[in-house]
Amino acid sequence: MSSTAVIVDAVRSPLGRGRAPRDGKPGGSLSSLHPAELLGQVMRQLVDRNGLDPETVDDVITGCVSQVGEQSGPVGRWAWLAAGLPETVPSVTVHRACGSSQQAADFAAQGVIAGVYDVVVASGVELMSRIPMGTARMGQDPFGPSVAERYAPGLVPQGISAELIAARWQLDRTALDEFSARSHELASTTDASGEIVPVVLPDGTVVSTDETPRPGTTVEGLAGLKPSFWSEEMAARFPEIGWHITAGNSSQLTDGAAAVLIMSEERAAQLGLTPRARFHSFGLAGDDPINMLTGPIPATEKVLKRSGLALDDIDHYEVNEAFAPVPLAWAHHFGADPARLNPRGGAIALGHPLGASGARLMTTMLNGLEAMGGRYGLQTMCEAGGMANATIIERF
Repeated sequence: MSSTAVIVDAVRSPLGRGRAPRDGKPGGSLSSLHPAELLGQVMRQLVDRNGLDPETVDDVITGCVSQVGEQSGPVGRWAWLAAGLPETVPSVTVHRACGSSQQAADFAAQGVIAGVYDVVVASGVELMSRIPMGTARMGQDPFGPSVAERYAPGLVPQGISAELIAARWQLDRTALDEFSARSHELASTTDASGEIVPVVLPDGTVVSTDETPRPGTTVEGLAGLKPSFWSEEMAARFPEIGWHITAGNSSQLTDGAAAVLIMSEERAAQLGLTPRARFHSFGLAGDDPINMLTGPIPATEKVLKRSGLALDDIDHYEVNEAFAPVPLAWAHHFGADPARLNPRGGAIALGHPLGASGARLMTTMLNGLEAMGGRYGLQTMCEAGGMANATIIERF
C-alpha cells in the first residue's frame, strides 16, 4: 500500500554572490565556507527546529552539479557528519544538472510513496565561488563522438540556447529586461525570513540575509549592459539571434544550500509533526539539446496531465530563471497568469546555486503558498542537455 509523501519543513541558507576572493578583495558573503560546512549548518537547523531525532532519517539525498574538488564524493554525507549528525544515516548524491536537488526531493518523495523510506532529508548545495561552473569538465569532452556527429555542427552554450528561445518566442531586449527588473523588485521586497536559516562563517560572522538582490534595478540600467554570448562564429551560425542575453537578464552565479524534510504522513503523525504540504504529482521530460532550455514546457504538460489539474488550478508557478526567456517562453506557451509566476523573485535576482536551486525553489514556493493562502504550487526547472523536472505540491 502506498503512502502519502509530505513536506514537514523546508529551509535554505542565505544566498551569497558566487565570487571568489582574489587580489586582496573579498569574495561573496559565503565564500569562506567549505560546501560541506554550509550544507551541514542548514541540515542541522532543519533537524533541530523540528525536534527530530536524526536517527530516524533513512537517507539523505543531495543534489550537486560540480561534483569535483571540495564537492566531490558524497557531499551530503560529509555535510551530515560535519553537522555532528549520526554516522548511521547514509547519503547519496544526485546529478540532474540544474534540477539536481529538485530531483533529490522527487526521489525522496517517491521512495516514501513506494514504502522504501519513512523519513528523508532532500538537499542541495553549490559554492560557485569555490568550485566555478564547468570545473568538473576540466577541459575534457563530456559528449563523445557520436553525440557530436548527431548534433553537428555542435552543441552550444546555454546562453546561445537562451538567445534561440528569445528569437523563437519573439522576446525582445525590453521584455527580458523588464522581467529581470521585476525579479529584483520582488526579491528585494519579499520577506524571506521564514525560509532562511542563518549561517555562521569561520570568523564568527553570522549571515542571515541574501546578498544577491539589487534593489532599485531598472530597465534603463539593464539596457546599458552588453550581450554576453555574441561571437562571429555563433552570429554566422544563427542569423536569427537578436543578441539580447546579458548578465542582467541571466541568473547570477551564487553560493547556497537548501534542505527539505520529507516523510510519510503516518510517520509525521507518529512523531507529532504537522506537515505543511504533500507531493501531488511528478513529471520529467527531455527536449532538443540545442534549444536545451525548453524542457519545462513538455515537463509541465506531462505533470498537468498526470495530476488531472489545469494550469489555472495552480496558485504559484516557480519556473527557474536560468535566463529571462525561459520563464517568459513557458508563460507564453501556457497563457500563464504573470502574477503567479515567480511572485517572490527568481534566480535573476536571488541567484542560481546550481545543485541547491531545486530545493531552494521548493522552499520558496512552499512559503509563497502559505503567505498567499494558496493550495497548489508547480515547480519546473530547465536542465542541461534539454531535460526538465516538474513537481506539483499541495499545501495543507
